[in-house]
Amino acid sequence: MAAGERISGKCLCEAVTFEATLTDGAMHVCHCSMCRRWTGGMLTYLAVDAGSLDVRGGDALSVYRSSEWGERGFCARCGSSLFWRTADGSTADVSAQAVDDSGRFPFASEIFVDEKPGNYAFANATRKVTGEEFMAKAQES
Repeated sequence: MAAGERISGKCLCEAVTFEATLTDGAMHVCHCSMCRRWTGGMLTYLAVDAGSLDVRGGDALSVYRSSEWGERGFCARCGSSLFWRTADGSTADVSAQAVDDSGRFPFASEIFVDEKPGNYAFANATRKVTGEEFMAKAQES
């Protein structure tokens, strides 16, 4: 996978689908407490061009404003977590596991590592970013 490639994904019941363009072609993980509660684990995600994100699903698509600056999209029928985006629409990520053959994406980084519980760890060598570091970088953008 490479930056600029168009991908597609869907929820478990296939009522909600999406297409988007990759910005870096790698898989990332978020360990923040909100993502862990939302997914029942950590969120594995693909960074996409926010303007390219096209989500379809009619009344099955639900969006929850989880903070003053972010919102999460999911299927109201089956509960699948599908995307996270900033409230202003400038940044978006999609669930890596909602895309067919998700194993083809190299595992590049983990964010909010300071919020990761101690009962799991990945063997992969990844770039690790704390919540404070992530938020500082996000505010630069």
